[in-house]
Amino acid sequence: MDKIRILLADDHTILRESLRALLEREPDLSVVGEAADGRAAVTLTCQLTPDVILMDIAMPLLNGIESTRQIRKQCPAVKVLVLTMHDNEEYIRQALEAGAMGYILKDAAAKELVSAIRSVQRGESVLSPAITRLVIEDYLRWGGIRPAEDSDCLSAREREILQLIAEGYTNKQIAEILTISVKTVQAHRLSLMQKLNLHDKGELIKYAIQKKIIEI
Repeated sequence: MDKIRILLADDHTILRESLRALLEREPDLSVVGEAADGRAAVTLTCQLTPDVILMDIAMPLLNGIESTRQIRKQCPAVKVLVLTMHDNEEYIRQALEAGAMGYILKDAAAKELVSAIRSVQRGESVLSPAITRLVIEDYLRWGGIRPAEDSDCLSAREREILQLIAEGYTNKQIAEILTISVKTVQAHRLSLMQKLNLHDKGELIKYAIQKKIIEI
């Protein structure tokens, strides 16, 4: 029997080590890699092509939602299961819209997590019971139609740069991380500020916090 190959994406080393020890006790599960930030998660996914990724949301350089969006675009066969401490409606909505097949809270029992991984691998969607309630409430509130968010108008690159700006990186550092020119960074920065009607770095940081692109 082929094992389910899993990539762990979480910026906490102790948690990754604990998850690896837990999952590798199961005869049908195998952890093939670990990523400590969102950019590494995307890169390793392309290199290792795991079956399932356990994806945290709040990660440096690139958050889990944007990582999920990029992974689903570049490696559509790979399934993403969000594993997070956040039971926030906005995070849930964004993660599912980005292409995650499941959303499990970190306080879940070990058997619930293992079962979720197997279900996602079979192509089934999985939500923690508490998350299911929030999704239903959100649907009832909006009737399936939500107002457009300002951030919806941003390109994938602009969302990446917004997070890096909010994390305190300079234009030069962002250019090095994304392997693009400083002029290109400046152009994207100007574009996203115009789209969001924001005027300085302080406003960008406040916006990123409000929209849960970064955490404080």
